[in-house]
Amino acid sequence: MTVAHRLVLASRALVVAVAFAAVAMPAMARPAPDSFADLAARLLPAVVNISTTQTLPEKGDKNRGPDVPQFSPGSPFEEFFKDFLDKNRPGGQPQALPRHATSLGSGFIVDPSGLVVTNNHVIADADQITVTLQDDTTFKAEVVGKDSKSDLALLRIKSSKPLPFVKFGDSDKARVGDWVLAIGNPFGLGGTVTAGILSARAREISSGPYDDFLQTDAAINRGNSGGPMFDMDGNVIGINTAIFSPSGGSIGIGFAIPSNLARPIIEQLQKYGHARRGWLGVNIQTVTDEIAESLGLDKPRGALIASVHDGGPAQKAGIQAGDVVLTFDGKPVVDMRHLPRIVAETPIDKTVKVTVWRKRKELTLEVKVGELKDEVEQAAASPKQTPAPPGTVVKALGLSIADLTPELRQRYQLAEDSAGVVVTDVAKDGPAAEKGMRAGDVITEVAQEEVKTPADVVQKVDAATRAGRKSVLLLVDRQGDLRFYALKIGG
Repeated sequence: MTVAHRLVLASRALVVAVAFAAVAMPAMARPAPDSFADLAARLLPAVVNISTTQTLPEKGDKNRGPDVPQFSPGSPFEEFFKDFLDKNRPGGQPQALPRHATSLGSGFIVDPSGLVVTNNHVIADADQITVTLQDDTTFKAEVVGKDSKSDLALLRIKSSKPLPFVKFGDSDKARVGDWVLAIGNPFGLGGTVTAGILSARAREISSGPYDDFLQTDAAINRGNSGGPMFDMDGNVIGINTAIFSPSGGSIGIGFAIPSNLARPIIEQLQKYGHARRGWLGVNIQTVTDEIAESLGLDKPRGALIASVHDGGPAQKAGIQAGDVVLTFDGKPVVDMRHLPRIVAETPIDKTVKVTVWRKRKELTLEVKVGELKDEVEQAAASPKQTPAPPGTVVKALGLSIADLTPELRQRYQLAEDSAGVVVTDVAKDGPAAEKGMRAGDVITEVAQEEVKTPADVVQKVDAATRAGRKSVLLLVDRQGDLRFYALKIGG
């Protein structure tokens, strides 16, 4: 079973962690508490259970009724169910009955007027949302706003009196080893308190573009999703969202969205009904050891620009494919995954300084940040699997290349405006195969210089070899998706 299969969303696996504090106290070590009872008693009233109902589309034929349960042939139960269903079908015709699905989750009140924070996946596609307080009072909830990228949602319930609430704390000041308290609705049992420590920070679990989770060993199970994770002052420092588990039960590895990431998004959901994020207009990739060596960087760091969107903020500022973003608005870009979050958190229309690595030196540019719009990605068509035509062999890279002819454009379904040198074959176990290159890829640059013919590629690879470089950087166009590959010379 893969790691991805074992990561269970907190919509069906709820985790709790609530925080309170507007002004965070300086981080300092604390002894283990004698009891969590006083803290739990104060926080429990602000933690809610969330249940949703969703009408599912009908399966198969609209006129088909519910299935008869499976019994052994000739069983009296089989005849009973068959007779019962036939009697309830007008004219002997099957009746289409609506199918419903329900799910359970957790949440917490952040304003006495009735604003409730939870995970987006807890309430996604729900037809009806019910919020239940600790005293079993129930409310129908309406969605104020939701954001799938961060997996956050904001609900509103209407009460005749002010409701108990909790406040967000400063998740950046929470340290690994600090005690945390989680409250939620595991397995639909209702308000449940668990305790543990903050196990790790900045965890990436491949759940979205802004992964930066807190990890805890406080017991989190199905139904805890959307619940709060508290520090010992009663501040919400995390929103429990997922667990790592081979069975779906708690094994002491739970993940929570940090409050410092969640707070500004919740504020935007309240104000606009959706999240407003900064946008740079680039596609990026990881700077590997080989890419760093090819570009003359001292070590792998920053985010490599693979391509720049036409008319986007980056293009207008002069950022180019092949640049490595080292800092953005004064903040260091430690690696590729940090840049999307830094940009997203930057105010829209703000002009910021961006330091990039280009042609083996640093360059500072100014970028006016745009607003990210939701876009639908289109999957690229896979090239046809046909016998490789003859081409120029570049043994040092383990591939064969050829000029872009009309026949090769048709063979590999390449766009008419694509330019460069097409890969016609990749040697098994060679440098190109090791990096995942394949026939149909179009090489547009070698060592950050444009190539138009196979001779250009051979010349630049030979030049890199004579210069004593261990690898060479290729910019490759794969069905319109630009990406850099650093190939070891000679394997």
